[in-house]
Amino acid sequence: MRIALVGAGNVATCIGPRLKEAGHEIVAVYSRTEQSAKILSGSLEVTYTTSFRTIPEADVFLVMIRDDALLERAEEIVSYAGKAIILHTAGSVPMDIWRKVGASRYGVLYPMQTFSRSSVVDWSKVPLFIEGSSDDVTDIVRKLAFSISPDVTGLSSEGRLKLHVAAVFACNFSNHMYAIAEKLLADEGVPFRVMLPLVRETARKVETIPPRDAQTGPAVRGDRGVLREHLSQLNDRPELADLYRMISIDINKELDDKL
Repeated sequence: MRIALVGAGNVATCIGPRLKEAGHEIVAVYSRTEQSAKILSGSLEVTYTTSFRTIPEADVFLVMIRDDALLERAEEIVSYAGKAIILHTAGSVPMDIWRKVGASRYGVLYPMQTFSRSSVVDWSKVPLFIEGSSDDVTDIVRKLAFSISPDVTGLSSEGRLKLHVAAVFACNFSNHMYAIAEKLLADEGVPFRVMLPLVRETARKVETIPPRDAQTGPAVRGDRGVLREHLSQLNDRPELADLYRMISIDINKELDDKL
């Protein structure tokens, strides 16, 4: 397929090379920021542009820009997409944004993974969730998705939004907990790397048993003595104490009002 990459951020930087490797033709890279477009287009050896009007004809416009920008610029994108199928990669944005601004062939290709420009992605392990405005569009999106990953599932916009909420808990919030741990360790001059074996083992366990069954620690045991001692260590950081208490109670409801 002839594909125009609309966006040159983390997702585009990771998916662009995979699309090219799968035999698709990247016709251009668009970004409002010339430097970003130039870097990604250079790595893909294709042209770049900072104007929708100069994007060559394509079979697919793959839109990978911030959610707020997507909502603001959807109508403009549709006006320049021509006959191309317009797809976005956002977890929380409904497919119908395209219909509301006049598109007739559109859909979603959502890769449930965290991306960064420096990461090397194993696309054989990335789940893709797709949606299309019609049966024929869905078939095309499915074919495109299977060309880059063996793990492809059809999912409605409502289902994808719930999936995105779950992903925020599993990924973004977990990473924030790592950041909190890093700060607490820094107070004692201990590097965060000491936590890595624990992080890896926790992630490994939930590959074979349900997360609830994998839960360990003082909260699930109902060990109030340890919990209170931990909370005393956070006296000078009341916001962290509140967070610790709230999460502990969510793990074990019997702790409610007893910490």
